Amino acid sequence: QVQLVESGGGLVQPGGSLRLSCAASGIIFRVYAMGWYRQAPGKQRELVAVITGVNMTRYADSVMGRFTISRNNVKNTVYLQMNALKPEDTAVYYCNAHYRSNSDYDYWGQGTQVTVSS
Repeated sequence: QVQLVESGGGLVQPGGSLRLSCAASGIIFRVYAMGWYRQAPGKQRELVAVITGVNMTRYADSVMGRFTISRNNVKNTVYLQMNALKPEDTAVYYCNAHYRSNSDYDYWGQGTQVTVSS
């Protein structure tokens, strides 16, 4: 059974920092591209950052230079370090695991709320 369990969300003031974690089980973690997505109320889910199995990264323009994605293939965990947070970063953040071979394998976590407010 595949599980992605996010943690680290919460309430933070503008300009503050948070670190999200996503612990994976039930998959061969090192071969999966791991991503963070977010969904704000009334908006579509959007990609925040992704890191491949060989540590190539990609970021949304809106978070470039503020957020950093990383992974630990021993702990089967992906992280999202979020700095200089803005109110518009408020959303539910979801962890995603994706692997493509003959079929697509796509798994999601349950989400963790991040609220940036004074």
